[in-house]
Amino acid sequence: MAAPAAILLGLFLIVPVLLAFGLSFTNARLISPNPPRFVGLDNFIRAFTQDPVFLRSVLNTFLFAIVVVPVQAGLGLLLAVLVNQKLRGVTFFRIVYFIPVVTSIVVVSILWKFMYQPTGLINSFIDTMTFGVLQGADWLNNPRTALPAIIVLSIWQAVGFHMLIWLSGLQTIPGELYEAARMDGADAWAQFKNVTWPGLRSTMIFVLVTITISALGLFVQIDVMTQGGPQNSTTTIVYHAVRKGYREQETGYGAAISLIFFVLVLVIALVQRFVTREKD
Repeated sequence: MAAPAAILLGLFLIVPVLLAFGLSFTNARLISPNPPRFVGLDNFIRAFTQDPVFLRSVLNTFLFAIVVVPVQAGLGLLLAVLVNQKLRGVTFFRIVYFIPVVTSIVVVSILWKFMYQPTGLINSFIDTMTFGVLQGADWLNNPRTALPAIIVLSIWQAVGFHMLIWLSGLQTIPGELYEAARMDGADAWAQFKNVTWPGLRSTMIFVLVTITISALGLFVQIDVMTQGGPQNSTTTIVYHAVRKGYREQETGYGAAISLIFFVLVLVIALVQRFVTREKD
C-alpha cells in the first residue's frame, strides 16, 4: 500500500536530487548538441571565485534570514499569546491573521508590488499621514529599500502560519501550572518566563527550523516583484540557481549552486538543532 507514495517520492524527489548531484560536476546545458562533459569541481570554484552575483546572492539570502527568522518567530508568538485569550470574538482575529497564509504567494506578491509603486497605496498613506512632509520611496527600484520591502511582505504573509503553530503549543500547556503560578504570586511576565516558555521548547525548535528553511529558499517574491534587481540587491541563492539553470540554460552550473544551497541549509539546520538541544 505504500508503493504509490514511495514511487512518487522516488520519481519526483530522490531521482531529481541524484540527477542534480551528477549534473553539478558537468558542463551540461539545457539545450546543446554537445553531450555533457565531466569538469570536476570547476562549477563550485567558479561560484566562489568568478561569479560575484552568486556571492551577492549568498549575502542577500543570509541578510533576509537573519531578519526574518527572529522577527517572524517573535511576532508569531506574540499573536499566538493574544489570540489564546478566552475572549469573545477571538476566533475572528485568528482567521484574519491566517488569511494571508492560505492566499497564493504569487497573488500576494502581485498585490504588494502594486502597493510598493511610487503612486501606490503605501506612498499615498505616508503622504496623507505626514500631510505631504514625507515622500515615499520607489521601494522596489531602489537598491537600499528593495530587500527590506520584500522582508516586510514575507513576514506579513507567513506570520499567521507560525502563529498557529505557537498557538497549538500554548494549548498543550496544562492550565494547572498557571493556577499554581498565580497561587505563588507570579505576575503575567513570571508566568510566561517560568511556565509558558519552558512548555514551548519543542514548538520553538520546530518554528525556528521551518522559518529558517523557508527564508533561505526565498524565490517566488523575488521572481514576481524584482527579478533579482535592482543591481542584484534582491538576488537570492535559489533565484540565481533557477536563472542560471533554466533561463541561461547552464544546467550544470545551476545544479552546482543548488547543491551548495542544500549543504548550507543542512549545516544551518544541524547547528540550530545542536544549539536548541535539551541540555542535561
